[in-house]
Amino acid sequence: MKVLRVLNNNVVLSRDGEGQEVILTGRGLGFRARPGDEVDAEAIVRVFVPVDGRDPDHLAEALSMIDEEVLRAVVIALGTAGIEGRESTRPTLAIAVADHVAGALDRVRRGQVVEYPLRAEVQTLYGREYERARGLLDAINEHVDPALGPEEATALALHLVNAGFASGDLAFTYTMTGVIQQMLAVVSERFGLDLDSRSMSAARFITHVRYLFVRIQSRRQLGGQESTIGLSIRENYPEATRTAEQLATIVQLRLGEALSADEVSYLALHVARMTLDAGGHGAG
Repeated sequence: MKVLRVLNNNVVLSRDGEGQEVILTGRGLGFRARPGDEVDAEAIVRVFVPVDGRDPDHLAEALSMIDEEVLRAVVIALGTAGIEGRESTRPTLAIAVADHVAGALDRVRRGQVVEYPLRAEVQTLYGREYERARGLLDAINEHVDPALGPEEATALALHLVNAGFASGDLAFTYTMTGVIQQMLAVVSERFGLDLDSRSMSAARFITHVRYLFVRIQSRRQLGGQESTIGLSIRENYPEATRTAEQLATIVQLRLGEALSADEVSYLALHVARMTLDAGGHGAG
């Protein structure tokens, strides 16, 4: 690969073998390099391949504006924690995490402690991301000084969750977290259940709702007209359907988006499974 543009000592814009512009990071990649020079392949730590229509040049500039040592720590840590391979299609994740880490390091140096109010919700709703975030935090701390506190795993987990959404809007992830908690509370109250969010059915419900949010954000909800399967779900699980309609109202109030009939039906199916597994009467 050849250098197209040098952003700083550690970030260069290049072009891969298929002619696609890519962003390369690695210590010293851009040092004394000029457009047209061959890139030292052994010095490359991460290859970012923007595939979502974002401008590679703009993303490269965003990466170059982050403190070089912080960016290096985050890029290496993403690999160490098994979150990213050497090639990544998510430069926005590295940018968001590095920007957060830079701010967190500044707060530590100034003696400021931040308590994240969503810690319990994140651990409950996003258990997989939280565990990966703890590993990421440990890996980051191997390369930064001072070390960041364990509370930062909450924020890092939210960034990992957020990476699954098209807009990359962290505010949307905060809203989603609150809505999921509200949904679970409604189901618990309606059926008189003490739901275990770690149960398989609850985990399936949470996963379903997360993908529902992805569909809402990308405006690709399931079926505009109710399908035969959707009608069958409504007939077999009337009480779960009434609950799902209540959940759909919450979504519409919080996100301003009405759910399609099929989306409500599939919500009902997950409500029924969750309540039946917990000893409720989701089918009644």
